[in-house]
Amino acid sequence: MESLLIGSFHKPSSLLSFPTTADFYSHPSGSQVAANVLKCKAFSNTEKLHAIPLRLQLGRQNLLQLPARSIDKTFVTLNPKRGSRHIVKSASEHSFESEPSKSPWRSVQQACDAFYRFSRPHTVIGTALSIVSVSLLAVGKLSDFSPLFFSGVLEAIVAALLMNIYIVGLNQLSDIEIDKVNKPYLPLASGEYSVRTGVAIVSSFAILSFWLGYTVGSWPLFWALFVSFALGTAYSINLPLFRWKRFAVVAAMCILAVRAVIVQIAFYLHVQMYVYGRPAVFPKPVIFATAFMSFFSVVIALFKDIPDIVGDKIYGIQSFTVRLGQEKVFWICISLLEMAYGVALLVGATSSCIWSKWATVVGHTLLGSLLWNRAKSIDLQSKTAITSFYMFIWKLFYAEYLLIPLVR
Repeated sequence: MESLLIGSFHKPSSLLSFPTTADFYSHPSGSQVAANVLKCKAFSNTEKLHAIPLRLQLGRQNLLQLPARSIDKTFVTLNPKRGSRHIVKSASEHSFESEPSKSPWRSVQQACDAFYRFSRPHTVIGTALSIVSVSLLAVGKLSDFSPLFFSGVLEAIVAALLMNIYIVGLNQLSDIEIDKVNKPYLPLASGEYSVRTGVAIVSSFAILSFWLGYTVGSWPLFWALFVSFALGTAYSINLPLFRWKRFAVVAAMCILAVRAVIVQIAFYLHVQMYVYGRPAVFPKPVIFATAFMSFFSVVIALFKDIPDIVGDKIYGIQSFTVRLGQEKVFWICISLLEMAYGVALLVGATSSCIWSKWATVVGHTLLGSLLWNRAKSIDLQSKTAITSFYMFIWKLFYAEYLLIPLVR
């Protein structure tokens, strides 16, 4: 039955005299509780009840003939004012009325939500922000902000985001069973997406990314997409000699190569050479961004496995967290980031540009302090706390890309 809504009744004289599995629990007056009653078979004396099941009255004999699983999970509440009991809900596997069809708008909302989770939005934001940030390093004067600059940056962002979704989608396709343990909310792990749907999405996005990169005609952009595709595929795909994520050092190097080297250098060269037509030079801000993000990429590569230790152990993924333990890897990550912030302070302090010096010194001091204060209070026994801290690491990642264009 879809639902049996039974109104309030005052002190019913009795329940059925035949055996029942229903158990009702109550708390002192003034509280409101819900008791989950499994396999409640029947109530007698229905004349005492003020409401009748919708469209159906079950006689005692008919009710006794129902299978035990046909009435399931009744919830009982107490009315603190009247002291009366209410049957709030009774759900069943088999309903006498079909559920109302979902509205088109509701279906669209659910589809968007599933794709949002599939795309791993924190990586999408990080990719877009990093491209904008390093592109600004090629800007030397106000006149450089031309329509050609904005169109070139937009082309790079769209192509990179298409490739980003291919990479994270392929990783989910390869980790369905692991994600059922570690990340059951992802669409493939939860069953919202079939494997065929996942394959169609990642294939389409990879093709579109390469098509856009080739159409633009920027070789730095095209090679950035190609190397990201190759490393992302080798990292995840479960084929002989591949699935490099099984090996902690190799997995970290893949993430470092994409996040620290390719993003900084290739997308900077895309603007410097393709958009502006200038020779390839690597000024101090580009070198700083590459070095700093090398630290950050290693931290992301290490930290992302800390909340996933259970599933990784079950399926033989030899991450650093599995090999060294959560606490040790956590403090290695914190130490690496604090070292990176220390180097950034020195770089900022030696700048000849006053506004750049103050912005980078104050900014990195603030971020380093926030990191240390939050790290001291984390509960490493709580997966929720660790996952929240991992998202905090990504916020620091975003913040750094706001500071990088100020390094001069």
